[in-house]
Amino acid sequence: MDKPHQLDTFPVLYLIKGILTLAFSLFFLLYAGMGFFVSGFSALENQAMNGSAPPFNPGWIFLIVGSLGFVITIVFGILTLRVRTLIQQRKNHQFIFVVAILQCLTGVLGILLGIFTILELQKPEVKALFDEKTA
Repeated sequence: MDKPHQLDTFPVLYLIKGILTLAFSLFFLLYAGMGFFVSGFSALENQAMNGSAPPFNPGWIFLIVGSLGFVITIVFGILTLRVRTLIQQRKNHQFIFVVAILQCLTGVLGILLGIFTILELQKPEVKALFDEKTA
């Protein structure tokens, strides 16, 4: 008799987490846009005041942090959605395991999802499901 597993629940959870991660990336896009405008206005203000460029423009910090955050959250969102399809297809056990570990870096929802995924993937009957697909 087959032992029960919760693997069929995870695609829905990974879909929700992926969509939330991609939506959160818009925050970083807004942050980068704010940096773009701050650096532009700061340069215009300094040029109007004394005709020289400022020694340090704080807008660049916003622009760099926002751009890096946007790229990182987009990558995490795409990986999360990719894991969703791999769990449905019961393929690539190791990739799912690695992304589950990475999910533990992304806040409370990611920690819970990552830990429960790791625990589920370690069950022998779940490993057998993935082995059947590769054989």
